[in-house]
Amino acid sequence: MLLAMQYQLTILTGASRGLGAAMAEQLLKSGHRLVTLSRHTASLWVVSGSDLEQWAMDLADPAAAAARLEEWLRTQNPDGLASATLINNAAALSTPAPLDHQSSDELSRGMRVGLEAPLLLSAAFLRATAAWTVPRKLLFISSGLGRRAMAGSAAYCAIKAGMDHLARSIALEQEMLANGARAVSLAPGVIDTDMQVQLRGADPKLFPAGANFIALKNEGKLDSPAQAATKVLGYLARADFGSNPVADVRDA
Repeated sequence: MLLAMQYQLTILTGASRGLGAAMAEQLLKSGHRLVTLSRHTASLWVVSGSDLEQWAMDLADPAAAAARLEEWLRTQNPDGLASATLINNAAALSTPAPLDHQSSDELSRGMRVGLEAPLLLSAAFLRATAAWTVPRKLLFISSGLGRRAMAGSAAYCAIKAGMDHLARSIALEQEMLANGARAVSLAPGVIDTDMQVQLRGADPKLFPAGANFIALKNEGKLDSPAQAATKVLGYLARADFGSNPVADVRDA
């Protein structure tokens, strides 16, 4: 497929469902060149002027994913690029319950997918594109729970808090460079995804906050994945993206 002379390159993790799939659809409709990293490929509509490459990869093996991304980026010619962006969106669902009720395997997988993978992929992206002169962006899909603890979600809270601090540190490092990347860890609002279904269906004895999520659903306060994707990508396109490395889509 022929691409426009100036195109936007976006690498997106966790694109097979929920918010990730919705972002992928909207990016393709906007004519982006899109590379996705997910355990499963998705049926995404490629419109004229866009380009899609899907890598079926398990981010529970983040070193392999990062190595492939870095190798691929080093083969790319940045001439003709308008921008290059890495969106770290993937997360592994975990049982809503106290920490001591979760298995080591489940906890380890959640940390690898949710925090180790974004860290390694971001490092690979920054190394491989260091000499590129186009605008570069790192977007981490975080959560309000990275900034506010909740019983029954210790691992998830820790992962998202770590993601927030990762973005802060990268921003400090990159601002010292002539063409440093801009990094933001963004809370996308409350979205009606598989995670929300899991939270609403959790054992109330193990996850007492479940009632709050049931109320959000009943009161119509959840965004659809498509609505949330529009807000996230709108924030990504803001002229002041990166001015605050830890942000919320509802920020003015």
